[in-house]
Amino acid sequence: MIRWKTEYENAFAQGSTYDVEAGVRECHVMVRAYPCGSFSQQLSAVRAAFAEVCAGKCAGLTPVFVRYFLSDVANQETGLGTSLDEFHGCAVSVIEQPPLDGTKVAIWAILQSDMKMSRTAENMWVADHDGYKHMWVAGASLDGGNSYSQTMEMLDAYDASLQEQGCSVAGDCLRTWFFVQDVDENYSGVVTGRKEMFDRVGLTKDTHYIASTGIAGRNAARTSLVTMDAYAVKGLEAGQVRYIKGSTHLNPTHEYGVTFERGTSVEYGDRRHVIISGTASIDNKGVIVHPGDVARQTQRMWENVEVLLDEAGCSYDDVMHMIVYLRDIADYSQVRTMFEESFPNHAKVYVWAPVCRPGWLIEMECMAIRAVNDNEYKTY
Repeated sequence: MIRWKTEYENAFAQGSTYDVEAGVRECHVMVRAYPCGSFSQQLSAVRAAFAEVCAGKCAGLTPVFVRYFLSDVANQETGLGTSLDEFHGCAVSVIEQPPLDGTKVAIWAILQSDMKMSRTAENMWVADHDGYKHMWVAGASLDGGNSYSQTMEMLDAYDASLQEQGCSVAGDCLRTWFFVQDVDENYSGVVTGRKEMFDRVGLTKDTHYIASTGIAGRNAARTSLVTMDAYAVKGLEAGQVRYIKGSTHLNPTHEYGVTFERGTSVEYGDRRHVIISGTASIDNKGVIVHPGDVARQTQRMWENVEVLLDEAGCSYDDVMHMIVYLRDIADYSQVRTMFEESFPNHAKVYVWAPVCRPGWLIEMECMAIRAVNDNEYKTY
């Protein structure tokens, strides 16, 4: 893996590149503006820097997923322009989660080589390579109703879209993100709606759930209480997917009423993809560790993520990117210092996004890639 940082005019990019002589190359990139100027000026700087990354560090790679982190989505979304997915040629997520460095916009992107990109009638983007179809959905949402009904209907619609591709939520979805407007008020509806839908399709504590992050965030619609991004893969065999528990440090999520996997490991012939769900300072009884102390919560969170990565045969050396969520913006300086001391070269972004339980002051998620040689499965 190659880690890199590059300064551009009024913007900064940091990335991790999984480089191979044969097979799919992959790069995860974070691009942020410097804290000056209007939204349109910062957006122009970020997009110009991203274009240079695509032409330089990531030459020959195609974006498969892009997320915009905005500081004020209601006022800024129109400034992004129309047909964002066509602009980038992939699934594009737009979420209000203000970057904590004082800027108005940041971008996270995944780019890969040799992918044939297409868009389905159900507004799903498919990256096709070597018999696998990597299916991305971004910004799914509904207006009206409450967070419970929106979550249920949204998951049902997503399942119908996957079935059009010969797939299903239960059989093929590997990762979801639920962005919840006023998370302290509305997250319980998301939990209930997701559990009821999962029960209907056979996702239970006795089968498996799906790696996920449930966190504060919103789109521009005032009555849209839940926004969802999702990732599924068609073409995987049952043995390729393994669910990561971290049971020495974390408990099964169903024990405190939620339904997601701590992490998911996917084995391909040439590599292992590891998805770590949103992870906080929690123990294997489901209890918050170090209440009120963000520094010690950060350390416990790192320990929990390390245990999950280790169970998947990986380490922080294999991590491609990190997203760090903070409840209190006043904790940013301390947390940033800790991360930059321990992970100075990892591509990362820090955003304001209260976690689903008020006592958790910080949460992080990440993805990792590890080279393997497994002739049992097709290469990525």
